[in-house]
Amino acid sequence: MKKSSFLILFLLLILIPLGLMSQEKDSSQKNIPSLLRDYNHMTVPYLSVQMLQMEYKDYVILDTRNKEEFDVSHLLGAVWVGPSYDVNKVVAIDKKAKIVVYCSVGIRSEDYGEKMLKDGYKEVYNLYGSIFSWKDAGYVVVDQKNEPTEKVHVYTKSWSKYLKTGEKVY
Repeated sequence: MKKSSFLILFLLLILIPLGLMSQEKDSSQKNIPSLLRDYNHMTVPYLSVQMLQMEYKDYVILDTRNKEEFDVSHLLGAVWVGPSYDVNKVVAIDKKAKIVVYCSVGIRSEDYGEKMLKDGYKEVYNLYGSIFSWKDAGYVVVDQKNEPTEKVHVYTKSWSKYLKTGEKVY
């Protein structure tokens, strides 16, 4: 009886820490696709960075990040609208225009896109992986002077692991 109790206790002391370590490893290995599956509702259709690159001139591009993030870098020609939907910031955009919204990875921009769709905009797309995937694909981001830059604001230190290229700014 004592041997079996000791064996069970021993196994628990070994297996529980191993299980916790594997959970930590899994969560640190998350990538943008798993983040989007976990946090988004898929209510705004995605547009790949490659598709946007090919059809760039066909879209109105809206940056839904905080102003300090936009000021570090953004997609060329993007209009800063911020994370909170304000009809006054988009009223001049034709409701039939092709619109793409983006943020850091695509979570905040989905929220913004949902509000645009509810407000009657017909073709709103969420940039898959947003500015992180755009930069990681090798596409140009620009600073306040519209000059190419390697800098990308990563929102917070914990989100920085999802940007694989460029200079991380906090």
